[in-house]
Amino acid sequence: MESEPKELQELKRRLGEIRDLHRAAAVLSWDQQTYMPPGGAAARAEQLATLQRTAHIWFTSDEVGQLLEALRAPAAEWDYDSDEASLVRVTLRDYEKARRIPPALIAELARVSTLAYEAWVKAKAMADFALFLPHLEKIVDLNIQIAEALGYQERLYDALLDQYEPQMKTAQVAALFDQLKAELVPIVKDIARQTDPDDDALLRRPMDVQKQWDFGLAVLRDMGFDFNRGRQDRSVHPFTTAFSIDDVRLTTRLDPNYFPTALFGTIHEGGHGLYEQGLAPTLERTGLDDGASLGIHESQSRLWENLIGRSRAFWSHYFPRLQQMFPEQMRDVEFEPFYRAINSVKPSFIRVEADEVTYNLHIMLRFELENDMLERRVRLRDLPEAWNAKMEEYLGIVPPNDALGVLQDVHWSGGMLGYFPTYSLGNLYSVQFFEKAKRDISGLMDQIARGDFSELLKWLRQNIHQHGRKYIPAELVLKVTGNELAATDYIRYIKQKFGELYSL
Repeated sequence: MESEPKELQELKRRLGEIRDLHRAAAVLSWDQQTYMPPGGAAARAEQLATLQRTAHIWFTSDEVGQLLEALRAPAAEWDYDSDEASLVRVTLRDYEKARRIPPALIAELARVSTLAYEAWVKAKAMADFALFLPHLEKIVDLNIQIAEALGYQERLYDALLDQYEPQMKTAQVAALFDQLKAELVPIVKDIARQTDPDDDALLRRPMDVQKQWDFGLAVLRDMGFDFNRGRQDRSVHPFTTAFSIDDVRLTTRLDPNYFPTALFGTIHEGGHGLYEQGLAPTLERTGLDDGASLGIHESQSRLWENLIGRSRAFWSHYFPRLQQMFPEQMRDVEFEPFYRAINSVKPSFIRVEADEVTYNLHIMLRFELENDMLERRVRLRDLPEAWNAKMEEYLGIVPPNDALGVLQDVHWSGGMLGYFPTYSLGNLYSVQFFEKAKRDISGLMDQIARGDFSELLKWLRQNIHQHGRKYIPAELVLKVTGNELAATDYIRYIKQKFGELYSL
């Protein structure tokens, strides 16, 4: 575009200031989960409420609406793929949704969720759901109010899901989950009949946490994460956030008796971080400087964590380095038993540590419970029992306490209902993207076996990262792969990999 209309220039200026408020709120949230003393929670709740309310008021102002209306017709004539046309198109969609939600509701959710997080941390530490229950009740009520304000045609859940996965419907997710369930449950049962309960015991040897930390950082550097524009810290629950394209924060957690917790947490969050660092600089401070959706974002973390980090090629390079780092623990371990242990399939309580085969069953459980919570089919005080019943139905195990059950995830304390399906959608996207990358990059698996991820990262940045939020997920997956989202590639991948490992 030779010269920008003055309305577009003014819109960008306003959006930049609004984005600054959201980024400032992200700094405060990151600090709360990493370094803030627990006593700061009440004040932090008010600070976040103020920032979120102010950002919402500024964004939903009549002035922003007038600028968007003035640009609606001209933008329709611009190149659809251009930053300018995308900015108007995406901002119009965001604006029309945001105008339906009262600023006071935004502020109240920020306030309630900030206090709920601290209550969740305490409740999880004490394995006592009752401590968290009053906070969850408020969060569910507020989410119902938000869904009603946004509006929906079929299911209340549609309105909340759309905030994380634009234009995805509950019915679509349910159909994909039904297909996955039909394929995965029999595989889990087949594997269970031949699984050695101690086949991953070699991963449970005590390992120095500082060495675990150093090993994870080395892998992050090899992946291409830029530590001049990012860092990693520790938190109760791993997460990634960004204060700009050039300031991306990862967190992980360390278990001295199970090193996959930290390593795969680091690789997973590193995938998110690479996405944030790979956004086109021209999108900074526009509102397009984020992932296309949480499902697309999750595709990047799951691609790195599973398709690469649990692959034979990856460990052919990193297993000798692991043996050098931990000679006492790894001296007597051979490659094949280690590779099988890394990919061991067995029902487990903790979602973030679940294997590739059972992981989606954890997500289905949460998806179904969230719908029940929002549509009042389950009383919240009965949630632990409902959770345990579904764990037994899907995975054949019952958590011994709430910390290993209903309290294990941070999301509800953050006010995020409608989020969980994006994890399984990310699994599906990840395989479709990776299959296309393998077709486009000659010898990709050989490169990974050498610890060389440069061509893959270049492909991801060109095809996915640089676009930010310019496209909705359905547009992006079609643009990248030539196909719509489906479970077919993922199911084929699972059957091939684990069929080989378990002679299915």
